Amino acid sequence: MSKKSPELRSKDWFGGDPKTSFIHRSWMKIEGIPDHEFNGKPVVGICNTWSELTPCNAHFRELAEMVKRGVYEAGGFPVEFPVMSLGEPIMRPTTMLFRNLVSMDVEESIRANPMDGVVLLVGCDKTTPSTMMGAISCDLPTIVVSGGPMLNGKFRGQDIGSGTDVWRFSEDLRAGKMTSEEFSAAEACMSRSAGHCMTMGTASTMACMVEALGMTLSGGAAIPAADSRRKALAQIAGNRIVEMIREDLRPSQILTKQAFENAIMINAAVGGSTNLVVHLLALAGRAGIDITLDDFDRIGSKLPLLVNLMPSGKYLMEDFYYAGGLPVVIQELKHLLHMDVITVNGRTHADNTAGTPCYNRDVIAPFDAPIQKEVGIAVVRGNLAVDGAIIKPSAATPALLQHRGRAVVFEDIEDLHARIDDPDLDVDESCVLVLKGAGPKGYPGMAEVGNMPMPQKLVEAGVRDMVRISDGRMSGTAYGTVVLHTSPESAIGGTLALVQNGDMIELDVAGRRLHLEVSDEELARRRAAWTPPAPHDTRGYVKMYVDHVQQAHLGVDLDFLQGKSGAIVTREAH
Repeated sequence: MSKKSPELRSKDWFGGDPKTSFIHRSWMKIEGIPDHEFNGKPVVGICNTWSELTPCNAHFRELAEMVKRGVYEAGGFPVEFPVMSLGEPIMRPTTMLFRNLVSMDVEESIRANPMDGVVLLVGCDKTTPSTMMGAISCDLPTIVVSGGPMLNGKFRGQDIGSGTDVWRFSEDLRAGKMTSEEFSAAEACMSRSAGHCMTMGTASTMACMVEALGMTLSGGAAIPAADSRRKALAQIAGNRIVEMIREDLRPSQILTKQAFENAIMINAAVGGSTNLVVHLLALAGRAGIDITLDDFDRIGSKLPLLVNLMPSGKYLMEDFYYAGGLPVVIQELKHLLHMDVITVNGRTHADNTAGTPCYNRDVIAPFDAPIQKEVGIAVVRGNLAVDGAIIKPSAATPALLQHRGRAVVFEDIEDLHARIDDPDLDVDESCVLVLKGAGPKGYPGMAEVGNMPMPQKLVEAGVRDMVRISDGRMSGTAYGTVVLHTSPESAIGGTLALVQNGDMIELDVAGRRLHLEVSDEELARRRAAWTPPAPHDTRGYVKMYVDHVQQAHLGVDLDFLQGKSGAIVTREAH
């Protein structure tokens, strides 16, 4: 780190040419800002993903004030700015469609304005990777503050988890094991405080990913949103970002290949979401780090599950925090991790986590006595997934991890909805459900529809899991023997597009194989007869997205957004 404070970027706005500096300072003074705030103080942008349409992030106005307090305390000048907010529970067709758009919003907001460093306020699933992608592309000093998980759901004397128990309760309702009144009562008991999903879903996984990468303060991933320590963390982050600006500590110094490898290994140990794969690949693409799909299998798939959280276990994020949180996991993996990587506080993982005690071994197991063995995300390949597909063994039925079955094919999500509960559907529990048209271009946006519901007649017979294959994603809160991110996707003519009812499919997770038992000659015949689907839109962002989005094995970023633009803008507006 530099011992001498760098020249502040904001000086070009507030201390340069007299005329343009007059304009910049004068209009900022509309907000009641006094002269001394412009006298060489580091300007800290607070990127706020607050929105009432993003319930997980609805408490971020208060968090922003705590960050401001910390910035002022450390001698900085905080300026809060909004970006498009992505609310997972509400937006259509999927927030993933807009992840890259928000990254552009963040990048250009930072580049265009007088910021010397940035604090990212994130929570709901895509708000974390999207804002990080934008900030990485600018490479100004950056620190991430997540909003924290909500408190545990409570229903009839038991803890219930967001997402995970939604899928369980909805299947019980369909099977007649739960009444509509009970279902409604559970709904009111699940989300009872501010915060994102309290299962180890994608939001919690992203919070752990950020801590694993070293981009947030140590121990911050699991603090509940309602806990006063979350506010204290935000204030300390405000202190720290001012120091980072003075030290010129940038994401490019933190986000090394070793940091990305740490995130892959830690994700396996916590039972994190499959969505981490596309987000981490996209972040690596922005950072210029060579991380591929094979790295997830090479260094993550053989690791044990240490964290006993839904959907792979029974506890929730609140329990994880009380047990010691991510620092305990890092200590359990210290013989495998790159413990000397630098983090945003200027110290290493070794420094940050040394001597961290575990307070509940039922929640965080020791490395030599794990919850499950060798259950990190696995990458499978074959003629059905030439560029790879992924599966989360910790959330699957072990007996189905090696399976051969007859394909029951749904051409798109509408076809699935129309026929899945048809009593005449030709399906039994040994079949393999196949969904097409759920990929980046095909949906569009690669929606969380891969964990297809069980056919109604099988639910009534007690079936709760089947092998399911799609080019889409699934919620990090979901579970089941679900093969996801099949690449290339069906919409561009991947082999998935050619699967027909009755074809035999073999899944062998141990052998890393996903094979369609159809000859090359027959596949060539089908491909010649295949017609690409009509475009979803001919204008606007959706057209740009479909024209430029990359496939799942590359991270689903837009091809022209790879790498950095930096933060230098030379032309003045006046």
